[in-house]
Amino acid sequence: MNEMKMRVSFDLDEVLFVLPQTHKTEPPLKFPFDKIYKERLRLGTPELINKLQEMGYEVWIYTSSFRTEKYIKNLFKKYGVKFDGIVNATRHLKEVQRDNKQSLPQKLPNYYHISLHIDDEAIVCTLGRQYGYNVFQLEAQDDDWKEKIIERAEKIRKLEFKD
Repeated sequence: MNEMKMRVSFDLDEVLFVLPQTHKTEPPLKFPFDKIYKERLRLGTPELINKLQEMGYEVWIYTSSFRTEKYIKNLFKKYGVKFDGIVNATRHLKEVQRDNKQSLPQKLPNYYHISLHIDDEAIVCTLGRQYGYNVFQLEAQDDDWKEKIIERAEKIRKLEFKD
């Protein structure tokens, strides 16, 4: 039996990339990598992504930023994280928006069969209801963010993948 894995995606800015002034962060990368990769990861990011993958989830990045796939892959590799898929603004525009006359949302997780998307933007969360995708809004510093995301993912997996 070919078991379909549930996909969880994360936005980057203000979700996985946060400011040390407002959030607890992972230690910065060592020189010279701290000069190349200036973003700081929310504390617990590598642990959460690796745990979700151990639990059988595919973990993706879905960002409206134009950072390259190579840049994102290499940055996270330094923290021991490997993503199953990456959608940046370039890929989204090419594959989702394409030549549609009407402007589509900046993110459409269900286009990529993503079951749960984690984002900070209220508009992305609101559009989830309209466009039929599950979204978890992650806002300010939250020490329990990892547990909340795992709990939400498990709830959706139970609903989606009933025997």
